[in-house]
Amino acid sequence: MLYANPHAVRAPYPADLQTIMSIARAQESRDWLAHWNGLTPGSTPLRTLPDLAASLGVRSVLVKDEALRSSLGSFKALGAPIALVRLLLRKFEGHGFTAQTLLNGEHRDALDGFTVISATDGNHGRALAAAAQSIGCRCVIVLHAHVSEEREQAIAACDAEIVRIAGHYDASVEEAAALAARRGWHVVSDTSYHGYEIIPRDVMQGYATIAAEVDETLSGEDARNGDTCPVTHVFLQGGVGGLVAGVASYLWERWGERRPAFVVVEPAQADCLYQSALAGRAASASGSVDSVMAGLACGETSPLAWRFLQPSVDAFMTVTDAQAVEAMQRLARGSENDVPFVAGESGAAGLAGLLQAAATPAMASAIGLTGESRVLLVSTEGATAPRVYTELVGEPAVSVAQRQQVWLAR
Repeated sequence: MLYANPHAVRAPYPADLQTIMSIARAQESRDWLAHWNGLTPGSTPLRTLPDLAASLGVRSVLVKDEALRSSLGSFKALGAPIALVRLLLRKFEGHGFTAQTLLNGEHRDALDGFTVISATDGNHGRALAAAAQSIGCRCVIVLHAHVSEEREQAIAACDAEIVRIAGHYDASVEEAAALAARRGWHVVSDTSYHGYEIIPRDVMQGYATIAAEVDETLSGEDARNGDTCPVTHVFLQGGVGGLVAGVASYLWERWGERRPAFVVVEPAQADCLYQSALAGRAASASGSVDSVMAGLACGETSPLAWRFLQPSVDAFMTVTDAQAVEAMQRLARGSENDVPFVAGESGAAGLAGLLQAAATPAMASAIGLTGESRVLLVSTEGATAPRVYTELVGEPAVSVAQRQQVWLAR
């Protein structure tokens, strides 16, 4: 399903939103992240897939490969460290802390007993645990019943304490907040709720790194078209809306009324952003929430993120689990001119949306998808649950990586 958003506008980036998230703050976050050894140095690959573009009838398809952002395997490594650093700088103002000294673990003694906590579907919790491990504070992660054992083990490997609960993601968010209130811990969540917006803002601002890298790469490649946005459409995974807010806010401020069209893609059973668009306000999902796209299995829209999505997202759409798996397999398979690479269940959701839109004339028309369209996708994760990846794709991630090396060596 696809819903064209009647509230989307083509105008300069609003001043009230710029006070919350801005290019300047995004650049500061990037500078800080450059000091963290938990990230791979430099930008992640921006992959060009000409055969895929030709099959879909568009001019180009680009995929930002966030699986290689760090050993954590997902874009979440950009958000949690920034939010934790900003939290500590606020709490320990006057102690001489800096982002660099925190990320280098130089204040472990001073942080003894300081505890952060968060709910997660896997990737955010792992990123927070890794950041806390580097900085030297305690980390507790709340997991709901549908988080795989593989993902739990990966989080625990970063020295986090695990709390398991029944129910879905939204129940784990409530439990994390309750534990923090009782024990004096600090919630570092990637979703906002009433009275809790500062830390989710910082998380979202970290995600803007993705947009900044894409913009720098493409603007540098074609400086002749400096007044034209190098992409016409950006398909982004939904979740609670944080990734979309981080990327869209940057590109909107950068390009103003010439910004690209933003299309949000969600699991059909975890459609909180789609339902928010229909309602005209932050709303809940209409389905069971449980999805193979584990990172997108969210039932409640982040109200803060929604402030950015409502005026900037041109269309909201849903895809099935089967469509996401098909997209994973297409990226893993590659072709003569398309490099094969690993995209996890949530990472391939944007492509699943593009495949559906390109195959459905009414959808393509609604979002202006034509033979001249230049489409950007973000593969937000790799095989963060390797056994699940193997089961869905039909081969292990290491096998795909080996075929990629053969392709690149041609």
